[in-house]
Amino acid sequence: MSFTLSRRHFLGGAAGIAGLGALAPLRAMAAGLPLPTSPVTLNIIDAAGNLALTQPAFDNYVAARGDLVSRITFNKAPSPELPGKIRAQQAANRVDIDMVIIGPDALSAGLADDIWVNLLDVADSGLPDLQSIYLDPAWRMQELAQGRGVTITYYPSGPLLSYMPDKVAKVPATAEQLLDWTRQNPNKFIYARPANSGPGRTFLMGLPYLLGDSDPKDPSAGWSKTWEYLKELHKNIEYYPSGTGALMKEFGEGTRDMTVTTTGWDINPRVLGVVPKEAKVSKLEGFHWVCDAHYFAVPKGVSNEKLAVIFDMMAFMLTPEQQAYTYDQGYFYPGPAVKGVTLEMAPQESQDAIAEFGRPEYADWIANNPIELPLEPESLVTAFRRWDEEVASVAK
Repeated sequence: MSFTLSRRHFLGGAAGIAGLGALAPLRAMAAGLPLPTSPVTLNIIDAAGNLALTQPAFDNYVAARGDLVSRITFNKAPSPELPGKIRAQQAANRVDIDMVIIGPDALSAGLADDIWVNLLDVADSGLPDLQSIYLDPAWRMQELAQGRGVTITYYPSGPLLSYMPDKVAKVPATAEQLLDWTRQNPNKFIYARPANSGPGRTFLMGLPYLLGDSDPKDPSAGWSKTWEYLKELHKNIEYYPSGTGALMKEFGEGTRDMTVTTTGWDINPRVLGVVPKEAKVSKLEGFHWVCDAHYFAVPKGVSNEKLAVIFDMMAFMLTPEQQAYTYDQGYFYPGPAVKGVTLEMAPQESQDAIAEFGRPEYADWIANNPIELPLEPESLVTAFRRWDEEVASVAK
């Protein structure tokens, strides 16, 4: 499915391009890379659902940089399929994807196959000093990318439990109680395939902390309790949706009573009416956040002219004014990756949505529970493979 600007109709006039005054300090080009002789069209694939957060900033960039870009065309793709699609184009020497928006899953798969440009190796790219502008966890997520992506949004993520209070009389307080609950309520708990679901991925990586496994960073040798737990849990789960959106639909319709979630997947589906407003969240004892981020990455094979424009666009979208749009309607709550971006800077609709559907307890949970990085790329690929082969594929 492809579409061009925009996902939502944005405010017109000066309000519609708020923050364009911040363009002046930005470099108009990436020094050392040739600027296009005429405005280019950029083809971008979103494999992370990130356009919910960044579409207004893309709109603003096109409005401000008509000398560099005439149009941006977006496509969406399932995260597990994207690296293979790019590899095929590179093998045929016909890369028509200029930039991708991905999470750690596709980033990791692409790192394993060496399909991404090392953006931080490009001299005079025009990017700001990333470490100085990022929130600390966002910078740690940036380091995880090994230069093959630029962090554009960040959130502490999860794993949290989401449940319907009229269906769950006693909310599980520990991982073992959750397993017991699923035994007593078969097929009423659900989570999506981790390789294509932020909450599913976060649940997978968060379990070793909840269970006290020997090495939460080593799914090969350090997750003995986690793999045993997931296999037991598997017996009480009907199936695994391919993505979080389908899962939330089932949860909202009442087919399931409990699922794993994140801050954003708790807030946004209730804003949109997919999940009833009265749904509740909880955390389990021993909880550690496993944070998440979205990245802009560039496949090898993109022309230097387009790369110059992409660098300029990245720098623009890392300004506080554009980052403020990433509060959106709580989809990746909070959302901004850079320092000093407050909710008061966000559009009024974002402020209103979070005021009504946000959780006051989130500020305390974020401040007072450890925030862990996700697995290193190679280990994440291993964890996905083992889950696919040893959990989901096992007959019940």
